Amino acid sequence: MGQTLSLAAIYCCCSASNSLCQSCFGTTAPGTTGRKRSVLLLTLAIGTALYFQYAVGPSIVSQSGWIWKSYRAIPGSGKYIFKAWYDQCAEYEGQQDLLAQCAGNAGVYRPMFLSFLYFVVNAIVTSVIPHLNKEAWPAKYALFFFGLLISMFVPSYPLFSGFFLWTARLGAGAFVILQQIILIDVAYNVNDSFVEKANEADQLAYGSGSGWLQAIIGVCVSLYVASITGIGVMFAEYDGCAGNTWVISLSLIAIIGMTALQLSGTDGSLLTSSVMSIYVVYLCFSIVSKNPKHECNPRLGENDVWGITVGLLLTVVSLAWTGFSWSAESRLSVESVQTAKAVAPQSGDLNLEVPFLDSENQPTTGLVTEQTSSSEESADLGNVWKLNVVMALISCYVAMILTSWGTVNGLDENHNAANPTVGHVNMAILGVSQWLAISLYCWTLVAPRLFPDRDFS
Repeated sequence: MGQTLSLAAIYCCCSASNSLCQSCFGTTAPGTTGRKRSVLLLTLAIGTALYFQYAVGPSIVSQSGWIWKSYRAIPGSGKYIFKAWYDQCAEYEGQQDLLAQCAGNAGVYRPMFLSFLYFVVNAIVTSVIPHLNKEAWPAKYALFFFGLLISMFVPSYPLFSGFFLWTARLGAGAFVILQQIILIDVAYNVNDSFVEKANEADQLAYGSGSGWLQAIIGVCVSLYVASITGIGVMFAEYDGCAGNTWVISLSLIAIIGMTALQLSGTDGSLLTSSVMSIYVVYLCFSIVSKNPKHECNPRLGENDVWGITVGLLLTVVSLAWTGFSWSAESRLSVESVQTAKAVAPQSGDLNLEVPFLDSENQPTTGLVTEQTSSSEESADLGNVWKLNVVMALISCYVAMILTSWGTVNGLDENHNAANPTVGHVNMAILGVSQWLAISLYCWTLVAPRLFPDRDFS
């Protein structure tokens, strides 16, 4: 009897765990894509990168702590691991903080390179055989962690601190533009959702939906206030040289120009413009904070905690949106969903006998799809390779965010950056990406006016 109850309890626990995993990370049933498992893999890579940066790397180069002792316990492995992690950072010998920072950066590159490599290979494979994206995930996870183990013995240079570092810089620049597209998409959907809720509330009681519209205005005002405040702070803190002044001034002009362009037409929304404004301010801060001259950058040599925090927050937003909503437009037949318009009743009371809309204009309840399915993932795998490209770019972006775009905060005798070329290159990459993002948003506002006969939805 006891054995039967034990087996029943074990079965229930396993069944519940399986159901929980499928709910959180998707299934491999027909109609799924494996997107959630891709998100999980990249999340594990980011978590591992943080652990390697602040625990594993510093422990190895300082030859202290339980992590180093654990590796030393493996016969013959200690000296190989130490050499692989230390050689690239040998120039910082005697400077313990910089040595630990250099090793921490090398720790970030390893898992992020593996995730980048995986998603690039998977993008190529799934462009030919799409259904492989949702299959063999236990083996994929196993290969990833096996790759992590092997990477511990691979020298940081030239693979990680050489090839991947520069690849990540370019990939992160590309993701800055992609991130702007995601943020605009989120802003458009939030704006449309709030307006739709306001219309639905007005159908029940005219004027009751004003709260949703006020919420949009409140968010817009808050973002614009934050943007102007950020510009003011940067003028006060980073206005020590002409280059920074130009970057900050042009960012302010861009914010004014984007807002004016959006308000002058019927396309876009004030919410999307406010989101773009705060994003431009963030990119502006990222640019000036990479300036390698001390007179232009008063915080040179300090850890960029603020930039890392905001960058990771944007990564979480982009990762969640990309992983869970990348194929939303292709999965849903949005053309068949009718949007109800607000109606002003003759009296304050709701008369259920009088329809708000004619029968042919009645809104469809819920979301209409071309076929009914209980699966949460898209049955269309044709564009799943795009997901893998996005994940590869996110891997590059996270690697740059965590390592301050591949720099070690060492200073020379004049308190300038020890390697100013890297700072200038990072500023150039971020500057080009910022203005490409601004230009792309302006194009979404101008294109419908230039080509009114084309569908830009």
